[in-house]
Amino acid sequence: QVQLVESGGGVVQAGGSMRLSCVASGGSFGWWTMGWFRQAPGKEAEFVAAITWHTARASYADSVKDRFTIYRVNAKDTVYLQMTNLKPEDTAVYYCAADWSDTVPPLIDEYDYRGQGTQVTVSS
Repeated sequence: QVQLVESGGGVVQAGGSMRLSCVASGGSFGWWTMGWFRQAPGKEAEFVAAITWHTARASYADSVKDRFTIYRVNAKDTVYLQMTNLKPEDTAVYYCAADWSDTVPPLIDEYDYRGQGTQVTVSS
């Protein structure tokens, strides 16, 4: 059974930094794309970033480009989301998702698995 467990959320002031982690277990992740999505209250889940596991090709939403960095450590089956210069509009529940492909699906429903989410709150 594949499981994704996120950690690292919390409360941070605007302009601050935070790193989210997602540990994957229960499968062989050599060909999985790992993505981060976020969902604010009353809004649809939106794509934040993704990285293909084999080629390590990263993609970002325009709203986080140059502020967020996604990277993975294969030996630990872990993907990270380093967030800098955080803004109040980044406040949301952040979800890790895994897709068995080497592409970058833009919608969370296209991913095979997702974690339980971790809350990120940016205060102004």
